[in-house]
Amino acid sequence: MNRKQFIESQGATCKNWTWSWSFINNSEKTIIFGAWDNLTSGDASIIFSEDWEVSDKGKKLPGYSESREHIRLIEEDGFILKIFPIQHSDEKKDENGIGPSKIKGFTPKLSLRKLKKIGKHWYAFKNALPNIIPEEIDHQERYIEGASKTISINTYERSANARSKCIEHYGYKCAVCSFDFEAVYGSIGEKYIHIHHKIPLGEIKQEYKLNPIEDLIPVCPNCHAMIHRIKPALTIEQLKEWLNK
Repeated sequence: MNRKQFIESQGATCKNWTWSWSFINNSEKTIIFGAWDNLTSGDASIIFSEDWEVSDKGKKLPGYSESREHIRLIEEDGFILKIFPIQHSDEKKDENGIGPSKIKGFTPKLSLRKLKKIGKHWYAFKNALPNIIPEEIDHQERYIEGASKTISINTYERSANARSKCIEHYGYKCAVCSFDFEAVYGSIGEKYIHIHHKIPLGEIKQEYKLNPIEDLIPVCPNCHAMIHRIKPALTIEQLKEWLNK
C-alpha cells in the first residue's frame, strides 16, 4: 500500500499527491498529517512550521498554503487531528544539507492527536507536553565542543572558561525571565545560574570555535527546562514571547 492508497482508504484527499503535506476528510471533519521521525520526540511531533513557506533555495513551497488552511480548520472550525509516522531520508539533500526531504517509508496507522503552536512550530501531542526536568538537560548536553559523542564529565568542567566569559558579559540573571538567585535566596544563591548553548552541541557534530558571548546565554533552571521541553529547542526570543503572552 502506498501513501495515496492509505490516505484514500481513510476517506481523505488533497490538492496534489506529489507535493501536498496534509489531507482532509470533510465528511468526518478530520485533518491528517504525516509525522516525520526526525521531528518527533516522545509523543510530540512538529507537523507544520512557518519556516516551511519557502525551501532552502528560496522557492515558495506549494504545499504550504494548503496545510496552513488545514491547521486553521483544526484551530478554528473543530476539525480533529490525526497523524501517521513517516520515516525520513536525506537522500535528496546535497553535501551542505540543502534539498527536499524524502519519505523513506511510513506506517499506515492513524493516531489521534492534539494541536498546539509554540513559537513558529505547530506540534501534535498525544496527551500533554513531554516532561523534562532541569537535571535531564545537563545530561542530554554532555558534549565536548566539536565532538559528536557523549562523555561522562561535569558540565562545568567541560566549558568552565567559556562559562566564565559568558557570565562576565551577561551576569547571573536569567536572560528570559530576569530571575536572580542571589536576590531571592541570599548568599546560598550567589553566582548560581544555568548556561544554555543556543545551538545544542549534539546538533553541530563538527569541530567549531565556541564564542561564549554569541553561543552561550545564562538562564534559570525553570526557563532552561522550558527551552528544552520540545524538540527542536525554543530560542530565547521564542520563550520570552511565550512568557509575555
